Amino acid sequence: MSDFIALVNLPVPAATVPASAAEPGLERGWLSRALESVSVWIVLLLAWWVASVYLPLGDNPLLPSPLITANALWDSLPELWAGTLSSLTILIPGFALATLLGIVSGLAVGTSARLQRIFLPFAKVAGPVPPTVYIPYAIAILPTFKLSAIFVVFIGAFWPIFQNSVAGAHALEQSYRDNARILGLTRFEYQRRVVFPAALPHIFTGMAVGLAFSFILLTVAELFGANAGLGRFVQYYADFADYPKMVAGILYTGLVTFLAMTLLDRVRRRSLFWLK
Repeated sequence: MSDFIALVNLPVPAATVPASAAEPGLERGWLSRALESVSVWIVLLLAWWVASVYLPLGDNPLLPSPLITANALWDSLPELWAGTLSSLTILIPGFALATLLGIVSGLAVGTSARLQRIFLPFAKVAGPVPPTVYIPYAIAILPTFKLSAIFVVFIGAFWPIFQNSVAGAHALEQSYRDNARILGLTRFEYQRRVVFPAALPHIFTGMAVGLAFSFILLTVAELFGANAGLGRFVQYYADFADYPKMVAGILYTGLVTFLAMTLLDRVRRRSLFWLK
């Protein structure tokens, strides 16, 4: 009996599991991961090349080959860069103002039941209205095209940021509210030290959606009456049937949007370090 007890009490060695079996992703190298991340782009590029070669539409095809588009992009880089600077003078003020007012007003409404009763019914009606419907009216009312374009970008970015800020402030746990009340924090300190950090994940979600809307509305607004800008570049060469430059402008605009979204994501990761 004693021998059986001693046998039961013997330490059992832990089963050794190979690292490759425990975490299959670790055995894959950086090359395979890189190929996975660009696989869709490779397929689309091959499909583009095949369509441009086997579906020709004359001397000025609607679908130029990747090589022709790359040459047009290279030749248009100075003009595209000037258009980028022009577009940023509209995008940055509109998006920055929408971010500031959206966060401040959203946190205030999200922490006040009275303000929620006043403003949320209006937000539920005005928020879903497509901002593009404001473009002709803004151009007619405001003195310059740039002000009207900034206004449209502001409207498009404001509502997602406002609504996500309200949601973030409203989702604050009751224990944090009680602790802030016990500590005797003023309303400003409560908003800055408690509500704002807790609502940051929601705020960055709204900013990402607002930034994407801002680029869409910026491009659409520039189609109406801009003398420069990325949207104007695409529209100008489309009117003259210069499709290689038109496609190059579309791809360049997508690249600028991607870089802006990537920059915002990096800021989000640095700011929300506790979520890693």
